[in-house]
Amino acid sequence: MRRSHQGALLLTGLAILLPVMVIVSIGVGAVPIPAGDILTILFDRLGLIHSDVSNQSALIVESIRLPRTLLGVIVGGALAVAGASMQGLFRNPLADPSIIGVSSGAALGAGVAIVLGGMLFADAPSLIQSYSISVLAFGGGVLTTWLVYKMGSGSNGTSVATMLLAGVAINALAGAGMGMLNYIADDTMLRNLTFWQMGSLGGATWELVMICATFLIPVMLILIRYGQVLNALLLGESEARHLGINVQKIKLTLIFLTALAVGVSVSVSGIIGFVGLVVPHLIRLAVGPDHRILLPASAMLGGILLLGADMVARTVVAPAELPIGIVTALMGAPFFLSLLWQQRKRIA
Repeated sequence: MRRSHQGALLLTGLAILLPVMVIVSIGVGAVPIPAGDILTILFDRLGLIHSDVSNQSALIVESIRLPRTLLGVIVGGALAVAGASMQGLFRNPLADPSIIGVSSGAALGAGVAIVLGGMLFADAPSLIQSYSISVLAFGGGVLTTWLVYKMGSGSNGTSVATMLLAGVAINALAGAGMGMLNYIADDTMLRNLTFWQMGSLGGATWELVMICATFLIPVMLILIRYGQVLNALLLGESEARHLGINVQKIKLTLIFLTALAVGVSVSVSGIIGFVGLVVPHLIRLAVGPDHRILLPASAMLGGILLLGADMVARTVVAPAELPIGIVTALMGAPFFLSLLWQQRKRIA
């Protein structure tokens, strides 16, 4: 079967599976809700039918499950598309958005808000205090991205290798900052900081969903439009220039969009690892490296994977909740090790 046909089948299958996973995710929890009731509630809110489902089920769906599920779809899709874009830009299948320091910078910003927020925002309006963690996390991600880009840029353009080394240094510096915050934090702050670093969708609200949708959906759509350009970059920068592509501009655009996607995602959900690494690999193994298929398929599979991880996190230790970052790490780390093992065998 031709790759294009395989890609079309994969996209169709994922487009069917994603809404199914959304319904399953909404129904799973301490109070199970049948799929029929979920659809009835949703159609009722859209004004298509009149619902006779209990108010309790409707309240759970509307106020808790639905915003959490939508946040998982958006964040998972954004992280996966950002990962696929980074792998294409760096021409390295083991690249990850955290490689340029976005995640660690966002974590440091959130740590500052958790540990020092009471002092920094003591006189700030309540709205700013409520979103201080998200704002500083996003700011930290953007700042580290800007630093990495400036370090990797020169008169001859942007050096990907220099950016990678700068990312390693920024990650180490942010890690030292987190260590210092852990040292000065009290028990409550330390617990909040630890759980935030593990990632969670438990704080989902309609306000956060709207913020994420406003930023992340346009970013994903723009990145998907760069599929053909990323295919050209796979041939090498000089070949891409011969094809009429402004490589320097494309690098800057992709780095900025990736930083925006990861920064917003981390600011609302904490650090959720391996989604940006594992999802593009799974798609690539299925249909090859064509970014015209890889990027939209990664967006859908990223949402599906994160919803599955969230359902595991909610149910495996019920009534408690496992941090979703632990679940994605347990799924992603063995996959990452298997990739390294395969590369080792090729080199040998």
